[in-house]
Amino acid sequence: MALNVQITIDCTDPHALADWWARTLEWTVEPTNQAFIDEMLEAGHARPDDLVEHGGTRVWKAGAAICRPEEVGTRGRQRILFQPVPEPKTGKNRVHLDINLDDGDKDVLRASLEARGARFLYQASQGPHTWYTMADPEDNEFCIG
Repeated sequence: MALNVQITIDCTDPHALADWWARTLEWTVEPTNQAFIDEMLEAGHARPDDLVEHGGTRVWKAGAAICRPEEVGTRGRQRILFQPVPEPKTGKNRVHLDINLDDGDKDVLRASLEARGARFLYQASQGPHTWYTMADPEDNEFCIG
C-alpha cells in the first residue's frame, strides 16, 4: 500500500500564505477550476459564501495548496495545504519545515525572506551544521540551512 503525505498549515489567510510559500519554495499555487466552482454552485453543493476573490479570481475560502509546478494535477504529488483557522498562532510549532539549500548562501536567502515578511528568530548549530530558525508572515517557524 502506497501512502502519500500532505503537510497542512493552519493560518488566518491561506491564500496570501500559499502565495508567500509558493514564491519561497519556487512552487506554484494550485489553480482553482472555475468550471468546477460553477458546477458546484449550480448543483447546490456550494454557496457563494464558500468562495472569496483572491488575485482577481474566485477561490475556495476553505484553503489553498501549493506543489511543484511540474506536479500540478498529478496524483501522489508533494503538497502543502494552507487552511484557515479563526485564531492567530499563540505558541511554538510542534512541526516545522526545514528548507535545505543545495547551494547558495543562507545569509542571502535570510535577507530576501526578511524583505518579504519573514522574521529571523535565532541561529543554532549541531556539529558542523548551522541553521537559522525563522518565522513566516503568520509566525509559523521554519529553518533554513
